[in-house]
Amino acid sequence: MKILLVSTQDYIHHPIPSRHHYIFEDMAKRHDVHVAHFHVSRGSPRPTGLVMEEATVFPLKKPLFHYTFNTPYHYYIFDRILRTGGYDVVVAANVLAGSAVIRAAKKYHVPVVFDLKDWFPDSAAAYFKNPTLQEIVRRCVWAITRHNLLNCDKITTVSPSLAGKLAGFGFHADVITNGVDTDLFKPMSGIPARQELGIDADDFVIGFSGSVERWYAIDELIRSLPALIHHHPKTKLLIIGGSLFTDYQQELSALTRDLGISEHTIFTGTKPYHELPRYIACMDACTIPLLPPQWGDIALPNKFFEYSACGKSIVMRPMQDVEKIGGPNLHVYRTRDEYTAIIKTLMETRETFSLNLENYSWKEKSRQFEAILKSLT
Repeated sequence: MKILLVSTQDYIHHPIPSRHHYIFEDMAKRHDVHVAHFHVSRGSPRPTGLVMEEATVFPLKKPLFHYTFNTPYHYYIFDRILRTGGYDVVVAANVLAGSAVIRAAKKYHVPVVFDLKDWFPDSAAAYFKNPTLQEIVRRCVWAITRHNLLNCDKITTVSPSLAGKLAGFGFHADVITNGVDTDLFKPMSGIPARQELGIDADDFVIGFSGSVERWYAIDELIRSLPALIHHHPKTKLLIIGGSLFTDYQQELSALTRDLGISEHTIFTGTKPYHELPRYIACMDACTIPLLPPQWGDIALPNKFFEYSACGKSIVMRPMQDVEKIGGPNLHVYRTRDEYTAIIKTLMETRETFSLNLENYSWKEKSRQFEAILKSLT
């Protein structure tokens, strides 16, 4: 098959790979896969087996401005690509650029799968602090997303609950969950990373790995730290990742200074993705402090599978689809007191686990997605 992917992000420069990287890099070993290139991020380019199709005139860094100002060019370039490229199927996941490629695909009778990898109205609004602006963004993004869903041939999404949410709007979606690279993420010694970061062998390390953005209540992890340090003086909070489009990380650093716990908090910034397992290995408890309650009803994040594949205890806010999968390493909190109590218990046990994640490997997810694409061609 010849496939055109229109992903949600800058495919080669975004520091954190999405589900599309794992699925389509594997699929590119068997098919001719092309991807639209949006120049949004400024990270180092990652290697890829996909063919890049340039889709940017104005390389603006803010996603809202980038996709808005490049929209006219997207309509032009996708029309040209699909008119002359001989594509069998399109996979769209972007909101504005997705609308452009769907219009071109319908014109040239190319089937489209729309992959809704999260609830775009809320995830777009989360970048803004002003409630009025949030609501405007939410309404606009939903209007465009609904248009895309109405005009595609097939919908895929990441969790059963998000599929159920779509069903409430009259849409049927096939579920292909997120997953994990089981060749990369596995139990390993955390000693080398601890030595690199200046963490002692008897330190208890609470960890977070991911985008340092406001949809994760990392500030609450920091506010809980003084009580945990009082209980166990050798407690540290390790944050692997950086802010992409906001100043949230600077706010968190200032908060640690205000609370007088800077020496107990380590911000590493963004690390190369292939190095994440060795940093996760030095954590005693891995956190998923997902903030918006409505996201907990639909989320099934990559980091759940990554932490689990590394054999780590997970302490997270409620996420019903994660809880349905479950596991002996999973602990759920709803309040700061519950979080503190769980961490204190883990300080006594320091458990590690050996869990089989093969059913959630990206190779398996690639096979599932490939079957859907073949059904349309």
